Amino acid sequence: MEITTRVRSGQGDFMLFAITPPRRSTPAERLPEIARATIERLDHLDLDGLILYDIDDEASRNPVERPFPFSPTVDPSAYRAEHLRAWRTPAVVYRAVGKYQPDELRRWLAEQDPERTLTVLVGAPSSSATAPVSLAEAQLLRAEVNPGLLLGGVAIPERHSRREDEHLRLIAKQAAGCRFFVSQVVYDLNAAKNLVSDYRYECQARGLSPVPIVFTFSVCGSMKTLEFLRWLGVGVPRWIENDLRHSTNPLGASLEQAQAVAVELIDFCRRLGVPFGLNVESVSIRREEIDASVDLAARLTAYLRA
Repeated sequence: MEITTRVRSGQGDFMLFAITPPRRSTPAERLPEIARATIERLDHLDLDGLILYDIDDEASRNPVERPFPFSPTVDPSAYRAEHLRAWRTPAVVYRAVGKYQPDELRRWLAEQDPERTLTVLVGAPSSSATAPVSLAEAQLLRAEVNPGLLLGGVAIPERHSRREDEHLRLIAKQAAGCRFFVSQVVYDLNAAKNLVSDYRYECQARGLSPVPIVFTFSVCGSMKTLEFLRWLGVGVPRWIENDLRHSTNPLGASLEQAQAVAVELIDFCRRLGVPFGLNVESVSIRREEIDASVDLAARLTAYLRA
């Protein structure tokens, strides 16, 4: 059953893999080669879909200097259309709506095939940022020009730990048309479980059916990468940081930790009856981290399908 069918029917148990398109500075002649290598690397995995991120400069969300400099990337939709045509499954294409003019976003939404594309619309990185299109306006545009296009939203377990209202944000996004959610990278298991539980019982209280929550996992091969995750707002418990800092093989330790968290979340969601998906994120340019991400996806897929 394709992911579009699963999401439309409110079912979960699907596996995704997320990538970032190449940097815009990449020579054009190298783009087909990079795409071909990506397909070959992932082809043996039993994936239900790809996620293609739309990277935005998020400096306004955090005054601290970014650990890795921002580098614009190729447009994810154009990269998919021009270089990933051989990929066999549907794709979830992110749109950082603040980057686009209304007519540009309207045109893109209207052109998407609802059987081959899902989208996650992402608002401005901070409330202080001004943008030509707000998230609410982008959601209305989607409903107007392509209502069959499956809409997703972002879920942030760490925000739930701070404010205890992320489950209400999910329900509000659901009312605005979201049929699934994708989380930030999950390291804090308790934060994720609290969000799932509160969302489940708030849906029950309102007579709503929960929609799938896709939990994102990633490996971390260095303290610099960990610092960047924290800069993005990902909550990393101190004991996990200590494990990685003092491990002789931090990448291996990170992989094992991500697998353990994912397995516990799978079992927890199944017990509560909340539909879910899994997403392994690979945004590093380091070959060992890319290989570890593929390994993690293979492990989680095997557990999901067992």
